[in-house]
Amino acid sequence: MTPRDILLAVLVTVVWGANFVVIEWGLAGVPPLVFVALRFCAVVFPAVFFVARPRGRWQDVALVGLLMSVGQFGFLYSSLAAGMPPGLASLVLQVQVAFTAVFGSVLLREHPTAAQAVGAALGLAGLGVIAVGRGAAVPLPALGLCVAAAACWGAGNIAARRLRGVNGLSLTVWSGLVVPVPLLLLAAAVEGPYAVGQALTHLTAANWASTAYTAVLASLFGYGVWNSLLSRHPAAQVAPFSLLVPVVGLATAYLARGERPSGWSIVGGALLLGGVAVTVLRQRRPAVDTGLAGAGVGTGVAVGGEVGGRPG
Repeated sequence: MTPRDILLAVLVTVVWGANFVVIEWGLAGVPPLVFVALRFCAVVFPAVFFVARPRGRWQDVALVGLLMSVGQFGFLYSSLAAGMPPGLASLVLQVQVAFTAVFGSVLLREHPTAAQAVGAALGLAGLGVIAVGRGAAVPLPALGLCVAAAACWGAGNIAARRLRGVNGLSLTVWSGLVVPVPLLLLAAAVEGPYAVGQALTHLTAANWASTAYTAVLASLFGYGVWNSLLSRHPAAQVAPFSLLVPVVGLATAYLARGERPSGWSIVGGALLLGGVAVTVLRQRRPAVDTGLAGAGVGTGVAVGGEVGGRPG
């Protein structure tokens, strides 16, 4: 990779890593499901008029949107709203690698490689350490919602297997069409129609700025650059950069809000990232996409040339 492309890869991981703090900042005064719907309205329009529709069956595209966007981001935003620290969320979300391996084995009868098995075991062990030592600052429901987001991401990676070779930006935009309406209806059922209406009619500058960041920078810019890199370089050279996402997420949370990871979190995080590193860096053949790092929180990593997920 050229120095310019290395710089671009690092820039994208910085945008994705900081995304967790930006989401939490923008959630003030807006129900999390409404905020996800706003994000994807901005992702889809007007881009859907300029980005080609992805090849493949519409139901497969919609399933990816329901899992990776409605499921992953619905749970992630709800987790942050419930008190999950953004830095820790950027780390816990990486357990999607283990979910991807498990779902691939169960649903697709794909036998994981030794590296995938070791990576999944390390990731789950790291998550267990984080859960045991989470402390009072991390509510158990918030942690559970974040794990659910990772599970949806992993399931979305499996769903994306039906759309081999599809451009990640195209899939992000068109699969986003199924996001706003279901989430707004669900938000109305959970929060009440009045609360949803109040939120939509009283959006602040922080709400709009956060939405613009997550939609334009994390999703559209991030995917555009990332897929451009994947088109010019082997996935094995590009994918490891996504390991920087939780590092940036933790650093941003520390600088922006003074979030200090506990000793348990550091140990668990090291195990979790070690598992991710083993899975990615030992990749030798096309396999289930590990799609490292969502909110878009929004990352897309393609291992073996396949469509990836997104970090927040």
